[in-house]
Amino acid sequence: MRILKKSLGQNFLVDKNIINKIINLIEVKNKNILEIGPGNGALTDQILKKKPKSLILIEKDFFFANKLKTKYSKNKSIKVLNYDILKFELGKVIKKETIIFGNLPYNISSQILVKILKLDRKKSQYGDLIFMFQKELGEKIIGRYPSKNYGRLAILSNYKLDIYKKFFVSSNCFFPKPKVTSIVIHFRPKKKYLTKIKNINNLEKITNNFFSNKRKMINKSIKKLLNKKKLSHLTDLNLKLRPSDISPEMYYKITELYERD
Repeated sequence: MRILKKSLGQNFLVDKNIINKIINLIEVKNKNILEIGPGNGALTDQILKKKPKSLILIEKDFFFANKLKTKYSKNKSIKVLNYDILKFELGKVIKKETIIFGNLPYNISSQILVKILKLDRKKSQYGDLIFMFQKELGEKIIGRYPSKNYGRLAILSNYKLDIYKKFFVSSNCFFPKPKVTSIVIHFRPKKKYLTKIKNINNLEKITNNFFSNKRKMINKSIKKLLNKKKLSHLTDLNLKLRPSDISPEMYYKITELYERD
């Protein structure tokens, strides 16, 4: 039997009830589907039963990628790609309204989400995202303002995505059994953004800047980013607040000002 790699965060979902619950979150019939980290294909098998239009599998592990290629060799609607998702150009394969599934490796799940958030929506018009995260991280991603889980990931995610559904998954549903509970989150891209940020990298830069000193007042951090003229547009912002005391909308406004000439 193949020894699973801890370095790749390989904890495979084996509970069929949970697999079906994930698939049933959305209609996949005649849709373009992308699955990140399919592993041994447990989720893939159920997706195929729903007859998608096309299915792209991106698997980093050479052993499992080859196994999947052999398993689905007769199905022309399936393409198996042996790539590291963090180094792969997703824009090349995402078609309009592509649904993306992923039981994401815990160690890089936030990086994968941020990579997708950074995709240019004009070129990569992905549809729904259905991802599984470690519970602790997932709660930070969907953390509401104000709450203990609110922070950088919530601000970045909230700019582009709406949370549609979510549910927890016991560690007993995996092999090997992880030490943590998981959470499945169903996202949908926002149709309209609250503000016109030119480059989400700037929002990431500003949130990194603020939350790297999250216990300190924002006074010094914001003055490094905005000159006096730009700061004058933020009359409703108290500079004595801490980063977690500022709403997502204010972060978007700060980013918009930062991007101005």
